Amino acid sequence: MRLAIDVMGGDQGPHAIIAGSAKAVVEHPGLELILFGPRQQILAELSRLPQPLAAATSRLVACDAPESVSPSATAAWALRKGHATSMAQMLRSVAQGETVAGVSAGNTAALVALARRELGMIEGISRPAISTAIPARQGRRCYLLDLGANVDSPAHRLVDFALMGAAMAQCVDGTAVPRVALLNVGAEATKGSASVREANRLLRDQASEHAFDYQGYAEGGDLFKGQLDVVVCDGFVGNAVLKASEGLTSMLVERVQMAFESRLSGRLASLLAKPVLKRLKQELDPVRYNGASLLGLRGIVVKSHGSTHADGFYYAIQRAMREVEHNLPARIAGRWQVVSRSGDRPGQP
Repeated sequence: MRLAIDVMGGDQGPHAIIAGSAKAVVEHPGLELILFGPRQQILAELSRLPQPLAAATSRLVACDAPESVSPSATAAWALRKGHATSMAQMLRSVAQGETVAGVSAGNTAALVALARRELGMIEGISRPAISTAIPARQGRRCYLLDLGANVDSPAHRLVDFALMGAAMAQCVDGTAVPRVALLNVGAEATKGSASVREANRLLRDQASEHAFDYQGYAEGGDLFKGQLDVVVCDGFVGNAVLKASEGLTSMLVERVQMAFESRLSGRLASLLAKPVLKRLKQELDPVRYNGASLLGLRGIVVKSHGSTHADGFYYAIQRAMREVEHNLPARIAGRWQVVSRSGDRPGQP
């Protein structure tokens, strides 16, 4: 399996991305990664990799792309002037079939715009949505979308998100009939914005045509109960919910550990509870859930957190590999063909 990597997007610089890429290659012998960025800088970082990561450099191929998309760049700038950037070249390699998926920690707006241009959209889908999984009770997880690609979404686009999220849960997690809900400020039918209320009506009217169980409205706390598989919202709300959840998780894990260590008896308890605390941290650590999918494209693109370190980027690569294994774009396209034949798709403006 060959993936394309944009090494110039992360806040931590190429070092973290290349180290995470090397870890992925070491753990997956059939994996090859094409690294897009300034060739000499990539080669310098590869030469500094510690053992045993250095042993995998033969499957980390540097592809010269001296230009990059800055964190402050707009989508319009990327479309006009970003043709030769590492991000655009990474996406082009996916579009041309040289690689089967791309991963970037770069500018989200630029990535969405360039991916839409280079790869194109699945027929019937107007815009991509960003989705990731968040941990829930009973060892389950819930897919949340959109996370920032579409800040203000009309009703028909929220319906699209529901269909794509359900396809993700079915393909990746094997959930036969995903439970889908709309994120709202309350469960009452009269609450929420006009677009959310209209999306609720459309989803209820079309429920029999879709292979998922529409649950109606959900509130923020419902995300973590383990009773929903997909929660849909616009990008502004989704991004705020995700970042707040990650911050809260990190704080709670730290507070629990501090409580154990605050007294002598606590320190003894902390020693005894260390395996449990380690497991808790591993299960809730946002790093393990790094990597958000750009759904609706004709190819596979995964967006990593810009601030991620090597371990986080490694998990983003793993997400891309899972989507390749499940042939996710083709599965979503197949879902759209079924919906289109039903004749119940809401009109696109």
